[in-house]
Amino acid sequence: MSSSTYVQLVDLAKYFGKVKALDGLSLDIAQGELVALLGPSGCGKTTALRALAGLQELDRGQLMVDGKDVTFQSASKRGMGMVFQAYSLFPHMTARENVEYGLKLRTHKVSSQKRKDRSAELLELVGLSTHANHYPYQLSGGQQQRIALARALAISPKVLLLDEPLSALDAKVRTQLREEIRRIQLELGTTTLFVTHDQEEALSIADRVGVMRNGQLEQIAAPSELYDRPKTSFVAEFVGLTNPISGKVSGGSIEVLGSVVKTLPGSVTSGTGIALVRPESVDVVASKSGNATVAAASFLGASCRLSITMNDGTKITAQLPSSDAAGIGAGATVSVSLLDMPVFVKAAG
Repeated sequence: MSSSTYVQLVDLAKYFGKVKALDGLSLDIAQGELVALLGPSGCGKTTALRALAGLQELDRGQLMVDGKDVTFQSASKRGMGMVFQAYSLFPHMTARENVEYGLKLRTHKVSSQKRKDRSAELLELVGLSTHANHYPYQLSGGQQQRIALARALAISPKVLLLDEPLSALDAKVRTQLREEIRRIQLELGTTTLFVTHDQEEALSIADRVGVMRNGQLEQIAAPSELYDRPKTSFVAEFVGLTNPISGKVSGGSIEVLGSVVKTLPGSVTSGTGIALVRPESVDVVASKSGNATVAAASFLGASCRLSITMNDGTKITAQLPSSDAAGIGAGATVSVSLLDMPVFVKAAG
């Protein structure tokens, strides 16, 4: 384990019959880092989190936290704070009592006054100090999840584990709360593993994002690198939108839509390939002598998404700043080309 690594998952394997939930997963997390695991249902991301929490036995592998092997340590002794998708608050306890609950399990270490002080501090941190005496039924979903977060943080956990904590909330509250989680995590410097199926959530909140598939990591990188420089076709297609466009590959470049762009490492190196082009890499200009027609235009606020049919019948999606798309609507004739941005190219067929 390197000096900067705080959590280490080493060659984790977990099998449910013939299903490989984890198949040799290895992951290092630095102290104070927030890592998000992203992937389709059944990829193993929640199994990995539960294994680290001590809630899932492994068939193989090692779990290290702060230089100590916790593989066979009970969940109660690992010092983990966990927030689930379901709020899991005790309905008969007030917000303050819920936050204090974890500390009460450590009665011999934490006095009553210190518990009250700590719960008040955490309720202030999550913006609910005025709701200390409210019961869960008196709180909104977002407020309940803030209490669950405060409860997990009250014990000053070695690692904070978040298992799709925002998926039960509506879009606006989800966005607000993820920003709050990130603010609090940075303020406290808590090492955090965040599991989600929401790409926007993962890319916006994490220092690094790991994309999982079939119990293994396909790629882990900073959000911008993961999006702009995917290392596999699975990552390129899973994260964000892509246009699969056929073209000729040679010399580290591919010719598509009349443009020649560089290919990313791991791409097909010769012959015919399928370029996975991001919608924002497509340049669209109104032109009476253009090579395409706009089939539909969707206004998205700051951006506009265009569904385009090329003159040869190829259908693609472009996304432009709304200011650049002014006057380009359904039925418009346009000239389409690609911006000078490298693309991942997978094998054809």
